[in-house]
Amino acid sequence: MPQIILTVSCRVRTGIVAEIAAFLAAKGCNIHDSSQFSDLSNDCFFMRLSFDSAQGETCETLTEAFGETAGRIGMDYAFHDPSEKMKVVIMVSRFGHCLNDLLYRWRIGALPIDIVAVISNHMDYQKVVVNHDLPFHCIKVTKANKPEAEAEQMRIVRESGADLIVLARYMQVLSDAMCQEMSGRIINIHHSFLPSFKGANPYKQAFERGVKLIGATSHYVTADLDEGPIIEQDTARVTHAQSPEDYVSLGRDVESQVLARAIHAHIHRRVFLSGDKTVVFPASPGEYASERMG
Repeated sequence: MPQIILTVSCRVRTGIVAEIAAFLAAKGCNIHDSSQFSDLSNDCFFMRLSFDSAQGETCETLTEAFGETAGRIGMDYAFHDPSEKMKVVIMVSRFGHCLNDLLYRWRIGALPIDIVAVISNHMDYQKVVVNHDLPFHCIKVTKANKPEAEAEQMRIVRESGADLIVLARYMQVLSDAMCQEMSGRIINIHHSFLPSFKGANPYKQAFERGVKLIGATSHYVTADLDEGPIIEQDTARVTHAQSPEDYVSLGRDVESQVLARAIHAHIHRRVFLSGDKTVVFPASPGEYASERMG
């Protein structure tokens, strides 16, 4: 039976879970998985449920019927059909490990997205992208043409109907206007365990500080460089005997995995913004399953 996902956010109050459960029960819905969290520091309640409907309810009928309950409580809510793949634009520069990893995961169904375009400011990965039967757009970016270049990028995003932009080691700083228009819909991978070592050459900065752990951070993009709400992080151990170039090589796998996990959480509606932070719920059963092995 097809599953539906419900996401909810509102002020913290008594009886929210009971109201939602009663509504779904009245509609003949069977809850399979549920996560909830009250962020008391921001007075925000978040909930995500996956369920099916024995009565054949759809996202549209449930949305209309739930309006009265949601209005009484003051909820922001949405019903989602997991079978509808989110449209994604990937942006990349000259480091291709994250792009290649995402293409592989997409190809085997481990990352159920609809890649509608790949944009780069270089031609390095044109053949790789075209060989996957995906549209490739090379848009050169300089200080002189940056507004025009971003306008072309946003034209592609709008015309393709993309819901998400993924910066897979795209090494250009986005304008405030682009960040605001796509707020909460641009995911970046930064090759550092934020909040340490922001900006350019974080591995070099880490080497100079003699760290014993390097990491990667995937976050939503905001106008403040490398300051956006963090979705996913991970680390790898290093020693005093390794060079900055070693850090770069060791960091590739961490970056690829962290970015893929962040996208996976976003497309399955598991990430909620709470002020400058995120609430990230665990995956529902079966969400990591791939359509095929290779």
